[in-house]
Amino acid sequence: MNVLGIETATQTGGIAIANEKGLLSEYSLCVGATHSGRLLPALDYVLKNSGLSLHEIDVLAVSLGPGSFTGLRIGICTAKGLALAAGKPITGIYTLDALVDVYRGTDAIVCPMLDARKKEVYTAAYRTSRIGELQVLQPPRAVAPERFLKSLNEDSVLFLGEGSVLYRALIEQALGSRAVFAPAHLNQPRAAAIALLGLSQAKKGNFLSASSLTPLYVRPSDAEMTRENSAEMLKRRSLLISS
Repeated sequence: MNVLGIETATQTGGIAIANEKGLLSEYSLCVGATHSGRLLPALDYVLKNSGLSLHEIDVLAVSLGPGSFTGLRIGICTAKGLALAAGKPITGIYTLDALVDVYRGTDAIVCPMLDARKKEVYTAAYRTSRIGELQVLQPPRAVAPERFLKSLNEDSVLFLGEGSVLYRALIEQALGSRAVFAPAHLNQPRAAAIALLGLSQAKKGNFLSASSLTPLYVRPSDAEMTRENSAEMLKRRSLLISS
């Protein structure tokens, strides 16, 4: 089963193809703006290098977030378009799950962190086991790193992701020697992880319809917050006028 994985939750995005034999092809791209101009050329690259055509892809897997609102929309819209054009099923993978997946079997507490801006991080807490199980201790959320760190009481916590790099000094100050940090090459979500986790989901028959494929934003976008604030202001103005 050939699975095409799409990862656009952060500035380091990519596309990969994997099957039961493992990773066939992967293209990672670091962008300063959005993924819209590079995603389709990257798709062409991984298809050519894997020796496959789009029609030979059996399943599409896409990162659902949390992450960049714009990046997630681009990745999901691309997956929807490809699925509809080629008649392929889709499965969705949560970005933080993909980041943590490399540590299955390590018997550790793992906290992935992505920069959520506004002095917050997208984060969660997981317990991994030596038999490969992954238990969610704290679900994904957008939170101030100081507040999140106060909730961690374990003897040793492994941090990874761009947010852990950005707030490393704060983490070390809060947890001291209890904090362990992943190597630099594991700090970005990879399309390979999305593809391989997508393969696992596809074997279980866990698919999503194009209409139900939506990002996990965790918090409202700036546009949504602006609309909510505007609505609240109008409501208050109406109450003042009527009083």
